[in-house]
Amino acid sequence: MAQSPDPIDFASLLCSRLCHDLLSPVGALNNGLELLAVETDPQMREQCFGLLGDSARTTAGKLKFFRLAFGAAGGYGEAIPVHEIRNAVEGMFPAGGKLSLEWMIDSDALSKPAAKLLLNLVLMTGEALPRGGVIAIGAEERGGVTEIAVRGEGAKLIFDPAIRAAVEGSSGEVTTRTAAAFMIRTIAEQCGGQILISAPEDPFLMFGASLPAR
Repeated sequence: MAQSPDPIDFASLLCSRLCHDLLSPVGALNNGLELLAVETDPQMREQCFGLLGDSARTTAGKLKFFRLAFGAAGGYGEAIPVHEIRNAVEGMFPAGGKLSLEWMIDSDALSKPAAKLLLNLVLMTGEALPRGGVIAIGAEERGGVTEIAVRGEGAKLIFDPAIRAAVEGSSGEVTTRTAAAFMIRTIAEQCGGQILISAPEDPFLMFGASLPAR
């Protein structure tokens, strides 16, 4: 069974994870500004501005995603509009990249717990497809229950066994790699819901989650 970490230790693990994910685009911004300060060739400066723009969009996209996936998401009340969830996912995995997204959400808004589950399941699926692929994202409310399904398939599928164990609730110590999985497992249990996952031998990665609708 998973061991519940001290709340402060868990917050530190989650912060470390987020800082790690933001280090690359923020570092690219810093490097671009340093290069721009000494570069005099007009063509090179134009390329620098292009790289700075890409890094700024990547950073902004990740921050918006992390705010909804891990933060309190203040300002939305008890439910988050689906178009905001979609904007966050598309900011994290923009069009023209290695991943394509298919949307099948039959709802105008999702409760904050359901939104956090969906966003984190999409994040884990995207990270499991290093060569890209397709992520299908579905959600609907039926019979007082919000049902979520996220399915990923691509040329190469790598899903960390430690993250799988955290999702299933069978892992031991929580680490920076498993903190997000532990969080959504805890959210599901506290809300009286559940998360299911496809078998390790399957050629795709699929999550199914259900939560009582609020």
